[in-house]
Amino acid sequence: MDFDLDQRRATLGVGEFAAFSLGPHDAGQAASGIWRAQLGTQWHNTLREQVAASHPAAEFEVAISGQIAHRGWILQLTGRIDQRLPAPTPTPGPSRNPGAEPEKCHVIRDTPTAPSQPKPVILREIKTVLRALPADEAELRRDYPEYFVQAATYLILHRLSVSAAGCRAELMFVEAGSGLAQSIAVTPQDEALQRAQLERVVEFLELRLRARERLRHLNFRPAFAAPRPGQESTLHDLTRTFEKHPAVLFEAPTGFGKTGVLLEFALGQLRSGHFERVLYLTSKSTGQLQVIHQLTAMTAPGAPRTSNPTGDLRRDPPDDDPSAAGSGVAVWHVRNKAEHCINHTFHCVRDNCTYLHDLETRWSKSGLARFYRFENQTRDLATLRAAGQEAQICPYEITRAALAFNDVWIGDFNYAFAPANRGLFYLQPGFDPARTLLLIDEAHNLPARVADAHSHALRSQETRALLAELDHLRAPAPLLRAWEDLCRLLAALLPVDELDHALEADLADTLHTVVNQIGRQPLDYAALGPDFSDQLWRTQELAGWLDHPGLKKLLWCPREGELAFTCLDASAVISETLHAYGGVVLASATLSPTDEYTRAIGFLPDHSTATVMPLPPGPDPAVLRAATPWRDGAYDVAVDLRVDTTFQHRSRHYELTAATMVALQEAARGPVAVFFPSYAYAEAISQTLDRIDGRLRCAMQPRVRDLAAQSAWVEESLALADVLLLVLGSSFAESIDLLGGRVSHAMVVGPALPEVNAVQRAKLKEFSPLGRETAFRRVYQIPGMQKVNQALGRLVRAPGQRARVLLHCKRFAEISYARLLARDYQFGVNVASDADLQTWLHGKA
Repeated sequence: MDFDLDQRRATLGVGEFAAFSLGPHDAGQAASGIWRAQLGTQWHNTLREQVAASHPAAEFEVAISGQIAHRGWILQLTGRIDQRLPAPTPTPGPSRNPGAEPEKCHVIRDTPTAPSQPKPVILREIKTVLRALPADEAELRRDYPEYFVQAATYLILHRLSVSAAGCRAELMFVEAGSGLAQSIAVTPQDEALQRAQLERVVEFLELRLRARERLRHLNFRPAFAAPRPGQESTLHDLTRTFEKHPAVLFEAPTGFGKTGVLLEFALGQLRSGHFERVLYLTSKSTGQLQVIHQLTAMTAPGAPRTSNPTGDLRRDPPDDDPSAAGSGVAVWHVRNKAEHCINHTFHCVRDNCTYLHDLETRWSKSGLARFYRFENQTRDLATLRAAGQEAQICPYEITRAALAFNDVWIGDFNYAFAPANRGLFYLQPGFDPARTLLLIDEAHNLPARVADAHSHALRSQETRALLAELDHLRAPAPLLRAWEDLCRLLAALLPVDELDHALEADLADTLHTVVNQIGRQPLDYAALGPDFSDQLWRTQELAGWLDHPGLKKLLWCPREGELAFTCLDASAVISETLHAYGGVVLASATLSPTDEYTRAIGFLPDHSTATVMPLPPGPDPAVLRAATPWRDGAYDVAVDLRVDTTFQHRSRHYELTAATMVALQEAARGPVAVFFPSYAYAEAISQTLDRIDGRLRCAMQPRVRDLAAQSAWVEESLALADVLLLVLGSSFAESIDLLGGRVSHAMVVGPALPEVNAVQRAKLKEFSPLGRETAFRRVYQIPGMQKVNQALGRLVRAPGQRARVLLHCKRFAEISYARLLARDYQFGVNVASDADLQTWLHGKA
């Protein structure tokens, strides 16, 4: 839907208009929807050939458009009716192959018409369904109301454009498996449904108009009541940079206040009318919670109003000012579907879930529309779950229904970049990326996260279990044979770094055969169960993955009977997504080296490989770096040349590493943080430390994801332990902001280079045209040193905080590694002996 609120006009397709819903609607199964569409096209083509042969005057895919006025709004509707035929006198009745033979199809006879008037026609819309036909007409009207609205809309538009008596419309339902057809005439009752649909669309437009007026009077506090040095001009600099470059890389260290700057910038853009909506996406839920907290503080009632970029403040308007009502910003924090689920087992098959059954009918009486009609409703996850439980409606459907009416959507990267998740955003009514401001925080994680979202795996054990279940359910023989072929292929696989081309071709053929059979043989997915259904649907994703032109891919076998579909580089699809938005700001503490990052998100061409998707048109991103004078001299850094922490040599230095940790803690006289590349390395040193000096109390980072549990562990460890053993790249190293000002000494045990495996070797091969050193830098050094910079940035988060940091590996002194350190950590002393270490530890910082 495209709309102009000032002109009170909207443009949308007839199908979109008919399916429009303010409440929840059946989104269908994403994967099954693909083959449903393919199967529908197949039957459309078959019917077209049959009708064209018997009725030369018939027309197909006829464009119909027109304007309909309702409550002061003009809706421009466009679409294509499947068939337009001379008005027939039908002999109704189901047929196996409609249009093929007189005894098996509707018999069409010409109806005499006065030659001076336009000839009456029948408009036929064809819909493929999985249910058995013929069915009771009342059931079809109940289950497919949008189809009748669509056909009625075509009829109304046709009457507006052609003055012809006797024109009518019908719906032809076609059973997907057999081709059996059943036609139902459009009635005045359906035209009444069309008028009710007009009311739904106009209600949505009125709510969007109300939201825009509210945003024009948006009140919010500045992000910083008393800006730190460097913060005073950052908002101005970001705004000015953005005016010239609608794509900005914003780099600022941890603790600078990036979240506040981004939110104040975004709220200003909303109020000025430059954008209709803001998406604030992060890679971790911890970041999203921080955004919610900051945004709540900035937009709470009674906030002083930031009026314009010059910075003068105005208090809230008086109570009798019309702009005072509803002058906040509507925010929705999107959590994943599993977190919403109130079933004992998470699995979304509508026929098997009481909270989804007959959802559209029950919604109108549930009272849940309050979550988008009234802006003062609490909408945290606990509230949504409680409301859904009370109404016996899936809480995730509340999110889906209410999201379109909110100004700021906060969520994970996946909702914009992952094929399996992006539908939640992109299928919202009125959502237009071109009118949306996209803010990406923790943007250094974006390339890897998107590549992961485009990676998959198949395992022989799982496919064989599904084969047994299909056999138990007596699935059609062709589908069983196709799935058995896939099982045999997987069972024969042995560990290998790359699948050979012949086997890859066999895999593609087998997957496409399975996908075709799924389309022709509908199954009872509720009986099949959640895991098996997901596995079966996933084959369509895998077939599409093999055919995707924009991904750099690797097919390999990490172990016997397992096939990994790994995306090596998703820069082309990242670029395609980013270029669709009206404005983009990518923020992080670690975007440097920015030329490499710009290539990783597809904004610069990468000439390292032969074939890539062409870059969408658009300006290159500008780079804005925040000024942080308070960090100057805050780090006292030393590089330990005594140790080689490479995988081949690190075990020789276990005792020296442990002894260095003892010396570091003694100098600190308090808890110290030691960062390792992996859990295994940290555990090995912990055991060594216990052996040589059992006095130190070590706390090993636990494997937990819950933010509250992580924070509790950090607080407890700072109070009770001498050494905190942390893993680079984990949430403890990149998301927990409790170490600043509380840990005076820290140690990084080697660069956190990625594990050497088939994926990294494939990446090296991909970048080999650039030269060995450049390829190694891209694949290993940049990701590893980025983790080091992220961890160290959390030690100094505010003016007055300081930290002594020992980079415990001689590689940190090599120029190729040293230049990848952030500026604050690049200049320090070299420790070549035990005496040098003591001098540095006890010297003046």
